[in-house]
Amino acid sequence: MLAIVQIPSFEKLQHNENALSLALDGIQDPGNLGTIIRIADWFGIDQIICSRDCADVYNAKVVQASMGSIFRVSIYYTDLDSWMGEQKTTMFYGAALNGTPLKKITGLEKGVIVIGNESKGIREHVMSRITQKITIEKFGAAESLNAAVAAGIILSHLK
Repeated sequence: MLAIVQIPSFEKLQHNENALSLALDGIQDPGNLGTIIRIADWFGIDQIICSRDCADVYNAKVVQASMGSIFRVSIYYTDLDSWMGEQKTTMFYGAALNGTPLKKITGLEKGVIVIGNESKGIREHVMSRITQKITIEKFGAAESLNAAVAAGIILSHLK
């Protein structure tokens, strides 16, 4: 099958401060990015803000993994650290290993959930802008979760 579509132009990031959004810090794997886009669409998240070094949203693997969600979710690339610094009233929730357990967070309806790089997590300069660290409690011996899986668990709990 072949589709010809116009690539949307997101010249200026129009952040909706009254909704939940995702921010991705250095997501490198195209399959992860596509899956995160699909997860965001599933949970009604219509905006993802990516650091400039995230995988290319139009990479064939991203498009395939998104299963069409790429057409319903707005994806922006920006200098994440600078953009976060400009958001004076936005709450930022960072997925981290040493944060507030997810089960203790309730009633979250607006803000930005930040998911970090697959192997390094959220970079230190971006982490310094996080309002609250959140943690998916672990019960086994694994060192970490896949970035897309973490995004899915967090959104499932919050939505």
